[in-house]
Amino acid sequence: MTAVQIVETQDDILKCRAAIQALRPSLTDDLYFEAVQKTLEDNRQIIFIEDQGEAAAVAVFETGYNLFRGRYIYIDDLSTVPGHRGKGYAGVLVDWILDYAKKENYAQVHLDSGVTEARTDAHRLYLNKRFQVASLHFVAKV
Repeated sequence: MTAVQIVETQDDILKCRAAIQALRPSLTDDLYFEAVQKTLEDNRQIIFIEDQGEAAAVAVFETGYNLFRGRYIYIDDLSTVPGHRGKGYAGVLVDWILDYAKKENYAQVHLDSGVTEARTDAHRLYLNKRFQVASLHFVAKV
């Protein structure tokens, strides 16, 4: 069984760099550490699966409460290093989050995913994990 770990140390943050940067390439090495620390300070957790001393896959999620959702978990990021794709790591991370949500009595788990051809495998995973397409997400850049 593949062990899911929770980021707790600076070494853990560094182990996750390649997996996070695979999804968020704008987080260059000089921006990465500060950005992750701010993320963790903002009610988020990072979980990962380690393979050969580095994180092969990571998930970043937040917990919260709002009037629409009640208690919820929102998955901000789910990323696998390209060389480790197809091994089921992302599915293990999603299962861990869903199990955590059940144990901690969260009402819902949410995520948004870009709609491009490159995201087809990710969408297949979400649908296989019984996520539903529930809305359109709108953004106004100001």
